[in-house]
Amino acid sequence: MTLVAKEPQSSEHWYTREGTPRYTITAKNGKERPTTLRDARVENLVPSVTTVLNVAAKPALIQWMQKQVLMAALTLPRQPDEPEAEWIDRIMQDSREEGRAAANMGTDIHAAIESFFSGQQVDKHADHVRGCVAKLQEHFGHQAWIVERSFAHEIGFGGKIDLHCPGIVADVKSKDFTDPTKVKAYDEHMMQLSAYRVGIGMPDARCANVFVSRTVPGLTVIHEWSPEDLQRGWQMFHALLTFWQHKNNHR
Repeated sequence: MTLVAKEPQSSEHWYTREGTPRYTITAKNGKERPTTLRDARVENLVPSVTTVLNVAAKPALIQWMQKQVLMAALTLPRQPDEPEAEWIDRIMQDSREEGRAAANMGTDIHAAIESFFSGQQVDKHADHVRGCVAKLQEHFGHQAWIVERSFAHEIGFGGKIDLHCPGIVADVKSKDFTDPTKVKAYDEHMMQLSAYRVGIGMPDARCANVFVSRTVPGLTVIHEWSPEDLQRGWQMFHALLTFWQHKNNHR
């Protein structure tokens, strides 16, 4: 098992058996393109934890996407004589734009937090960073956090951990919320962290999701999973990994 490090946007992520990220491939035309399952078979790559988790339904995400479509429909009335197909296309495009805007802001916040823990100056989203750092210190005390380290595990999966230190693994996620009491952590979060701690060789590590509010700069909520939850999460992830490997005929 090898630890390494940074990651572009893609629906599927891949790692070498030594833990090096392999998110893109140089195509025959000389341009970079996202790595595919076919490439993974040729180069003997392993899927990321999140790629494996994509085989399971995510009810909360599906509900959020449905709400985006409904909100777009409410704000984009059908024009006179506009064909239904074109109207629907406008609604879907608008809903995707909302999702992209949220994702882009989340990426920027994540990068700012990474920069802080890497010892770099933070120019954007300083309030989000300060809130995250303060909440981590309040919950875990002073720690020498290691940032954005990647790994590959011998049973056939890889990943990248946002923050970890001896005995602790943390995953940072941005989301829209104003009430900290209503922030929920879901099974996919639990499975992701349980796989991370096994993958990095710390099977008994404490694991927590760090939820950073996009809507209220500085508001951060930490959800730490119990040892029982993490054991269950690992069993669930391992079952999904087995399913993924058989489904894709790739181990």
